Amino acid sequence: MDLLQKKIKAYGIIHENRIIQVDSFLNHQLDIELFNEMGKEFKRRFASKKITKILTIETSGIAIASIASQYFGYVPVVFAKKHAGLNMSEDVYSAQVFSYTKNQEYTIKVSKDFLSPNDTILIIDDFLASGAALMGLLDLLNQSGATVAGIGIAIEKGFQGGRQLIEEHGIHLESLAIIEKIEDGQVYFHSPKSSQCS
Repeated sequence: MDLLQKKIKAYGIIHENRIIQVDSFLNHQLDIELFNEMGKEFKRRFASKKITKILTIETSGIAIASIASQYFGYVPVVFAKKHAGLNMSEDVYSAQVFSYTKNQEYTIKVSKDFLSPNDTILIIDDFLASGAALMGLLDLLNQSGATVAGIGIAIEKGFQGGRQLIEEHGIHLESLAIIEKIEDGQVYFHSPKSSQCS
């Protein structure tokens, strides 16, 4: 997706040739025009799927998923909580996720009220790196019995192995921008790539 790649090149901040900070348009300050175009593109790539809900994870995926929802008929957006409050039901699906960025493990939770075997779920998230967060979300969906229609990612760091992990599970994966490598402060993109499960 050219628009997203241009934003990354213009405003992305590189750290240690492996971390890309996109706070100015994706993770802190939100570029709504960009999000709207990403939503349209996700719909185009998953047009054949009958989505009943979109699932994401706290926090950065929520805005992207919410704006994308309008192109899927305003389906509900469910987000897995990393920090469940006292008012959250104890009847939840839960999974462990290891964050390589923060070097810690945490538990994600979704109330059983919001995922069921009747659901066909599209997962949407901001980043795919090692795939740990997505595997946690897939664990929740497996517990719920819901059908996984596919995974939509804004930015994939193709050099960190997450795609292979998802492909091994035969899941349709679409990434709007795939970073092949980060070298000397420059970002190099891979050609568009998808994994289609028949």
